[in-house]
Amino acid sequence: MRLRQVGRIAEVPAPAWDALFPPDYPFTRHAFLSALERHRCVGGDSGWEPCHLLAEADDGSLAGAAPLYLKQHSYGEFVFDFGWAEASHRIGRRYYPKLLCAIPFTPATGPRLGARDAGARTALAAQLTAMGRDTTSLHALFVPEADQAPLREAGMLERQDIQFHWFNRGYPRFEDFLAGLAGEKRKKIRQERRRVAEAGIRFEWRAGHELRDSEWVEVFALYANTYEERGQAPYLSLPFLQDFGSAPDTPLRFAMAYDGSRLVAMAMTLQGGDTLYGRHWGSSDRYHALHFETCYYQGIEYSIGQGLRRYDAGTQGEHKLARGFVPVRTRSAHILADERLHKAVAAHLQRETAFVELRHAELMRHVPYKKEGAS
Repeated sequence: MRLRQVGRIAEVPAPAWDALFPPDYPFTRHAFLSALERHRCVGGDSGWEPCHLLAEADDGSLAGAAPLYLKQHSYGEFVFDFGWAEASHRIGRRYYPKLLCAIPFTPATGPRLGARDAGARTALAAQLTAMGRDTTSLHALFVPEADQAPLREAGMLERQDIQFHWFNRGYPRFEDFLAGLAGEKRKKIRQERRRVAEAGIRFEWRAGHELRDSEWVEVFALYANTYEERGQAPYLSLPFLQDFGSAPDTPLRFAMAYDGSRLVAMAMTLQGGDTLYGRHWGSSDRYHALHFETCYYQGIEYSIGQGLRRYDAGTQGEHKLARGFVPVRTRSAHILADERLHKAVAAHLQRETAFVELRHAELMRHVPYKKEGAS
């Protein structure tokens, strides 16, 4: 088996790449990754240089692939290693550039090792580990267990964290979901939804290909405003969103909030398989509970209506717990070339994992659903 790298995903035929990854996870699709490159969201001076890893069989066919980037910083990753970078600098070792096997700007667990068989998956894991040892480090983020196992066996360290996801228990309607919550949580959600409705806000769900050019401009302005309020430039560009989002089969779905005829907020999501992925939101005005309605309750209601099993609303936010989301663990894999730093990180992760286990258990004791026999 031959292993090599390419600097542009366009060098790989889309059917060959897509055949290696599950079709229901939108972020590893060739269309998504190539649009990021085509519109310079990665590459150039972004600090994300594509260097995707390919595994080719003896007959030249593509047997495996992994999205891979040479990173000059740690932004847009959502697994934070700034402390590791500082420790590396303290011992006189550079930390950047580093290698990152991940989806840019996307904290959603999904396949990282696209492979047509176990042999190709093992070969990719071994090569990624070797590359990490030969450079400064390599990090694979938001990795499912099917990929985590060969990475772990190849010598990479495992790191865990917690997100909050909503799961559909076969609810016919949003009210049936509410009926399963403890009384005070149910009351709080109804109050928040009522405040938004009383403010005159109405919602529409739109697929990306249904938006007019003027609406794309409005949606992008709301998205960009979220970053501008934090003093950051947005990761995604308007041309990227219009290109990727206007395709007839785009997975982009928008919850759009209107005050009269004026678009005042939106939540950007992607639908793939049985899951809705919440990715970005933005608003132009401040309304009580509008964030919760736009980003959480609209997504839950949409998932129920579409018969989706799960709503992954993104990173952080213990406040999601009271709104029907439950804690789930995420995993990443890491290898650092400097043996001193690798050992120090291994010791840190051992302690951190124990804390994550305790935190997960504690959070599970506070899920908002009724206990057996409660009303």
